[in-house]
Amino acid sequence: MSNTDKPKHTLTSADGCPVADNQNSITAGPRGPLLMQDINLLEQMQHFNRERIPERVVHAKGSGAYGTFTVTNDVTKYTKAKFLEKVGKQTELFLRFSTVAGERGAADAERDVRGFAIKFYTEEGNWDMVGNNTPVFFVRDPYKFQQFIHTQKRHPKHNMRDMNMQWDFWSLCPESLHQVTILFSDRGIPRTLRNMNGYGSHTYSLINANNERVWCKFHFKTKQGIDTMTDAESAELIGKDRESHQRDLFNSIEQGNYPKWTFYIQVMTDEQAKNFRWNPFDLTKVWPHADFPLIEVGEMELNRNPENYFAEVEQSSFSPSATVPGISWSPDKMLQARLMSYADTHRYRVGNNYHQLPVNRPRCPVMNYQRDGQMALNEHGGAPNYYPNSYEDAPKDNPAYKEPPLPLGDVAVDRYDSREGHDDYTQAGDLYRLMTPEQQDRLHKAIAGALGQARQDIQMRQLCHFFRADPAYGQGVAEALGVDLKEMGIDPAQLEAAPK
Repeated sequence: MSNTDKPKHTLTSADGCPVADNQNSITAGPRGPLLMQDINLLEQMQHFNRERIPERVVHAKGSGAYGTFTVTNDVTKYTKAKFLEKVGKQTELFLRFSTVAGERGAADAERDVRGFAIKFYTEEGNWDMVGNNTPVFFVRDPYKFQQFIHTQKRHPKHNMRDMNMQWDFWSLCPESLHQVTILFSDRGIPRTLRNMNGYGSHTYSLINANNERVWCKFHFKTKQGIDTMTDAESAELIGKDRESHQRDLFNSIEQGNYPKWTFYIQVMTDEQAKNFRWNPFDLTKVWPHADFPLIEVGEMELNRNPENYFAEVEQSSFSPSATVPGISWSPDKMLQARLMSYADTHRYRVGNNYHQLPVNRPRCPVMNYQRDGQMALNEHGGAPNYYPNSYEDAPKDNPAYKEPPLPLGDVAVDRYDSREGHDDYTQAGDLYRLMTPEQQDRLHKAIAGALGQARQDIQMRQLCHFFRADPAYGQGVAEALGVDLKEMGIDPAQLEAAPK
């Protein structure tokens, strides 16, 4: 039987070769020893040794599901995000719930903050709403984040959770009091993942089609109603089932009992932010609903379980840096730090190309200049891997997506043109003029030897720069290249004056 004719369910190696016997090793006689040519045995052992990836330092224990988001209210006055452009529009999503402090083997029903991370697969890229089931957090400065997480983990000496660590930190950081109050309130132990809210917690910004910015908060209100457990109920449940929340979520979706949440936003203008009685970008504070009422955006439904937990839940990777036009960030210090920290964590934990895994992969075309690294799938073929470039079919930045500058005291946060106002020619020309004629001649020939191997349009573009530094510099390189500008109908003065 040929390899192409092998039955559909024939076991194969990772390279696709059919396996004749997957129970008995190749040995020299019945008693061994083993032979190195038993490549299927070697492959199984090698892969098994690498089955685990580092668990998340935070949010290690998680459950996830796919779903659909449907717009139910027009919010285009606030944002130009395409997936929110019209009522009734639907977007696929993936949501991962998690405990914050516990390791992967921790019990689901412990008292802890819960992670609430949603990946919206929009036509403009993925938007990751990476939040918790609480609207605030323990600290407001990223310098304290790592220190706080250490207090929730194991003591470096005896390797056990330690209340001295936890309460020592909290008692020295009074900004944690708001979150501590929530954690030890009735809402500290949700009965199920379906019976809790989700929050973006940070302040973000929304930008509309007129490039106008407002500040916002994200809220996801459970349609199943809030339901919680006492410490006694939690202890009893943990004694029976350490996977209680994951089991409930999985079974509910399998049975067609799809959990739903309503997505709301709070909106604050920049003028209101300047006059707000608290710092509106402080992660330890909420915006009172009486002052900034909830505005409905849409409904989220979870309706499909993953097929493989490791591939789709354990390797799912969320970062606040994943955003789309119309949704952006704020001066929140913790948010600013998370923009780097989360994506960096995924590159360490999962791999440099974690974006290319199916659960993380955007549903829209991806065009950039990032190449190679672990797990690279060669998405870009042989296309250019640098920018700027002059290839017509290569991806280019689009000023239409530029965000409005953000006023910050006497300056504005913006992308400033690194070439504007800078003289890139005088010093190069001065250096050229310091050279002896012999040195200049060798310079012309050395440049021509390398530049002559480039396309003619690139040669002409570069000649313009030489002429702007010094006409003799440009003329010398042109002659060394064998380029007769007059024969081409080009006045060297035109090259000096060519647009820069």
